[in-house]
This record gives sequence, structure tokens and C-alpha cells, in this order.
Amino acid sequence: MSPLTFFKCLADDTRLKALLLINLKQELCVCELQAALQLSQPKVSRHLAALRQCELLEAERRGKWMYYRLAPSLPQWAVDVLSATARSNAPYLKACLKTLDDYGC
Repeated sequence: MSPLTFFKCLADDTRLKALLLINLKQELCVCELQAALQLSQPKVSRHLAALRQCELLEAERRGKWMYYRLAPSLPQWAVDVLSATARSNAPYLKACLKTLDDYGC
């Protein structure tokens, strides 16, 4: 994966937050991301599909929900960027993480 492709895929607030939350929590389902991002299921699913198309995420169906985690093929430099971004920008994710905690994640 090229840096250009990686950063283009993250050039949207919803996609960036979703990816950072998945990075922090290791795995999240659509319903958890809906709650955290306070968006509708179709909107969340559309952004997750874009992240899958960029090969940043992989998904697994369990019952009626899809669960998302970072793609194992993601280069280590990209994982490091995501981890550092999530750790260093707590205010950016604060409301989303509180909602996830309240949701029971």
C-alpha cells in the first residue's frame, strides 16, 4: 500500500474516526460504530465498505452484524500511524469512546 492511497482513504472524518476506533478496540461491529459515530447504519456501512475497498479493514459476518478489524495485510508503518494518531488525539475521539463505553463495549 502506498502512503498516498492510505491517506486518501482517511481523508474523511467518518472513515478516520471509524478506523481509529477499530484500531483502539481491535474489533467493532456496525451497531457499535453506529452508536459511537451517531450515524445511521447505511451511512456507517458505506464508509466501512470504502475502507474495505482500500484494504484497510476486513470484515466477518456474525448473525446479522458485520464485525470489522484492521486488515492483517496492513503495513506496519500504517498500523503505527493509526496507533500514534489515536493515542495522541484523545479529544478527537473522546465523545465516541464515551458512547462506546456506555454502549457496553
